[in-house]
Amino acid sequence: MAQSVTVADLVKNTHLSVFWGREYLDRPITTSDISRPGLELTGYFNYYPAKRIQIFGITETSFAKGMSDEELKEVMTKMCQPETPAFVISTQLEPPEQLVAAAKKAHIPILGSKLTTSRILSNMTTYLEAKLAERKSIHGVLVEVYGLGVLITGDSGIGKSETALELVKRGHRLIADDRVEVYQQDEQTLIGQAPKILNHLLEIRGIGIIDVMNLFGAGAVRSQSKVDLIVHLDQWNKDTKYDRLGTDRETTRIFDVDLKKLTIPVKPGRNLAIIIETAAMNFRARSMGYDATKVFDENLNELIKENATKNDKEQKYQKQEEEQNKQDISKDANKDPE
Repeated sequence: MAQSVTVADLVKNTHLSVFWGREYLDRPITTSDISRPGLELTGYFNYYPAKRIQIFGITETSFAKGMSDEELKEVMTKMCQPETPAFVISTQLEPPEQLVAAAKKAHIPILGSKLTTSRILSNMTTYLEAKLAERKSIHGVLVEVYGLGVLITGDSGIGKSETALELVKRGHRLIADDRVEVYQQDEQTLIGQAPKILNHLLEIRGIGIIDVMNLFGAGAVRSQSKVDLIVHLDQWNKDTKYDRLGTDRETTRIFDVDLKKLTIPVKPGRNLAIIIETAAMNFRARSMGYDATKVFDENLNELIKENATKNDKEQKYQKQEEEQNKQDISKDANKDPE
């Protein structure tokens, strides 16, 4: 489920200034797409995206200056639709008087920025895409380990939070405990963060809720992180076959992104924090092109090849000895008796 965003949120998080309409900043923004109304200034409104924020740069304001007063009034009135969230004027330009008049009449705020059109367009798009993206809530713990976002999953009570606490004590950072809100940033990237009510908090059975930032410092937490790897904690079962060589390529799909998944059996005596640290380092090594499993396979194949060559040589030598023995026997049989 996507979060709701208002014009006030946009102003606060993209450092815009309010030229007019501060009392109307509660207007909702429903799309991350932003429009540069070039065709609309020529009078073409067949496909006017009224739900988008409308941004005016040097090109749009220069074109508007060449229009007659009546033409500009008509165009600006058409652009000020009830669902239009706001107008943004870039590069510290003055908005056209006709736009100000039409916006006041429709109660649409006009915002300004000293940044160029391309820069403010990028900033607003990045912020709105993150805030308006569809979100999925996942039961688990998200920890940043050696710069990698590791999502720890498993049944309730298996030790996810305790493992996260040990990782924090070892210098890694907590992002979210119990519930992780995940959204897709692009085609290959998932971002995870904690619900606002659980931010920086960790639940340890027998102790209760602890504030990780308060106990371990600001360096022990992060507000959000990319999700790179899933580590699933599974209660040890002697009848279950677990991957021992690292040849399994299990993945989990969240939205449109496939994530590598490791299943770690849990039983008394296993240090899960160290195992997860090692899993993260091994994942990074593989992403950089080094695969220990591949090296093992190559070494094994080389050993098999060497043994096969050795056996061939031994068999060849044995055959030569047998042939030589036959020849010796034959010579002895053909000797004249004295």
